[in-house]
Amino acid sequence: MLFRIEGARCRISRRDLLEIDLLEVAAGEHWCVFGPNGAGKSLLVDLITGRRPETGSYVRFAEGFDPVRDILQVSFEEQQRLWRRDERLDISDFSENAQDQGTLVSALIRAALPAADQDENRYRKLSADLDLTALLNKGIRFLSSGQIRRALIARALYGQQNGRSRLLVFDEPLEAVDRDSRSRIRGAIAAQLGPDCASLHLCRREQDRLPHATHLLVMDNLRVLESGAMSEAGWEQAAKRFRGRRGSAPGDVPRYPGVTRQATEPNATMIELRSVNAGYGDLRVLRDLDWTMAARHHILIEGPNGCGKSTLLSLIDGENHKGYGQEVFLFGRRKGSGETVWDVKRRFGVVSNELHNRYVQGWKVLDVVVSGFFDSVGLYDDSGASERDHARAWLATLRIGHLANAFYHQISFGQQRLVLLARAMVKQPDILILDEPCVGLDDYHRDFILETLDVIADKTPTRLIYVSHAPGEMPACINYRLRFKAAADGGYQLEQSEI
Repeated sequence: MLFRIEGARCRISRRDLLEIDLLEVAAGEHWCVFGPNGAGKSLLVDLITGRRPETGSYVRFAEGFDPVRDILQVSFEEQQRLWRRDERLDISDFSENAQDQGTLVSALIRAALPAADQDENRYRKLSADLDLTALLNKGIRFLSSGQIRRALIARALYGQQNGRSRLLVFDEPLEAVDRDSRSRIRGAIAAQLGPDCASLHLCRREQDRLPHATHLLVMDNLRVLESGAMSEAGWEQAAKRFRGRRGSAPGDVPRYPGVTRQATEPNATMIELRSVNAGYGDLRVLRDLDWTMAARHHILIEGPNGCGKSTLLSLIDGENHKGYGQEVFLFGRRKGSGETVWDVKRRFGVVSNELHNRYVQGWKVLDVVVSGFFDSVGLYDDSGASERDHARAWLATLRIGHLANAFYHQISFGQQRLVLLARAMVKQPDILILDEPCVGLDDYHRDFILETLDVIADKTPTRLIYVSHAPGEMPACINYRLRFKAAADGGYQLEQSEI
């Protein structure tokens, strides 16, 4: 046995209580923890890892098992923690070349084992299997979400074979990664899990189940519904339990009083890029890029991890200074011709992994949404009753109105994603940028978000730019595609087409 939970009752809020009667996990067992958003899966992991105050009361670990040392996690929360640490320790302002790589991929992976236990052959093989060899000397702050996902998986797998029993926690390991990476991750996990370790695979969607699972734990509404050895019959019954849940969109969306945005003539140019380039150091990410977005377009951007999708978005929404001094035109005006960065931001709403990472502890959900009026991370400006009422209306539209007074960092990752959509839409932007908005969402909430985006496209002048790795996962309103494809010289070329 690695750990045992018995009779756990954890107060989450005045109305919510996490209940776990009995869960015992031993070395060699690999559990699929299955359930929708809000089921309690992440709270279970928090209890096991000591991030809940009740851990000492309800969790018993095997002799010699140290949860700080012997639990290795792959999760969006862990990505956020690492990103924030490197941001906090950034010394680029004091370096000669104004760059601080922060934690290198190689250091992240090797940190899973003490120096005496390092195994060079396994390290190299895992790096190759997960397509990380070219990234080993790159800082994790400069990776795409999918790339850092693979690095965390490599760290977990590398650290589990050193003669000590360890627990590996994979929270949706296939999220935010491209198709090739999904195949690599499945293969690496299946090949590397050994008999001395145990694992928990948190899974929201039945198609993301990993084949190595030996046991099944089903959760919903903060309770364990089923647990035991995995069987196909048991899995089918569990999947069927949630299969019928489908989210339906609202019939309309809120309008902010006093703000009216007129629909633009369909062929009017909203964004135009002429021979635009972007890179980091010696790496050229975008090369001589030409692209025009007309007012009639709702754009889908596709491409593998690290191809430049997020860089392209940052050039137009004001986040990336490399857009200045180039022929980047926004709403008929060349970028950098007298407008402020706030003038640019005012016309864009954004949902992205980078923005998600920036919200730390201490903010209430309502404050996060209201901050969208001011394009700030957190609420530092005086907001009036009308802003807060409109923010509440958006939370209610997205079916999370009950979370308005909850702390943002205490709600689930998927719920946080919905909060960011409300934040992006409160100011009624001209363009809504959605960088993998369905990451962390179960089927119910994915359907709900996609249909809601169609309502936004139909009922408001807001145009969409949508980034996705999942085939077929896009709003029905999408009518133009940008696809990054590998080029013969090792970079990427951009294919454009009407849909």
